[in-house]
Amino acid sequence: MQVPLYNQQGQEISQIELRDDIFGIKPNVAVMHQAYLRQMANARQGTHDSKTRGQVRGGGKKPWKQKGTGRARQGTTRAPQWKGGGVVFGPHPRSYEQKMPRKMRHLALKSALAAKAQENQIKVIDEITLESAKTREMKDILERLSARPSVLILMPEANTILAKSASNLPKVKTLRTGYLNVRDLLSYEYVLMSKAALSAVESFFDSVPTRAVSSGGGK
Repeated sequence: MQVPLYNQQGQEISQIELRDDIFGIKPNVAVMHQAYLRQMANARQGTHDSKTRGQVRGGGKKPWKQKGTGRARQGTTRAPQWKGGGVVFGPHPRSYEQKMPRKMRHLALKSALAAKAQENQIKVIDEITLESAKTREMKDILERLSARPSVLILMPEANTILAKSASNLPKVKTLRTGYLNVRDLLSYEYVLMSKAALSAVESFFDSVPTRAVSSGGGK
């Protein structure tokens, strides 16, 4: 699959080849969905907590005698029906972690990249060079590339100037290729990467064992 290669001025200077075994596969929607849910679940801290009737403070004395008052019998003011009482079936700390085989995770990434490529939502630029961190320059580059309204900028390595230049732009995120994930790929309309970032992405999949999961089945 060939896509245009742009320079910083937004001009198409040539064509560049995207590997068919990554960007040309049929996206597996089911695996992408599972990977997305897994990532969202694993991001949860699970620190929510509520106190049971045995954990709230007070309530050691019976509020009134058992009989003769005309009121319902009560054993403690910390019972769930009382204000300030314990919570029935409330949340408690737990782990939301979900596991997913490595080959399925890699297939989900490939499927997300392929979906972007087949929708012409991947922009490849020869390089992004900024002398200093200037939001205006970064905004002009994205506008010339028509990479709006939202774009994920992939970097082959940490680039403080580039990250600072894009940090104040709404719906723009910079991400190192080593942290590429399904959630970010699906959350932004366009993916912008340099030739170096593209090589880093392709090199990552070269280290992946032979896939045992079918790339088809998505609808």
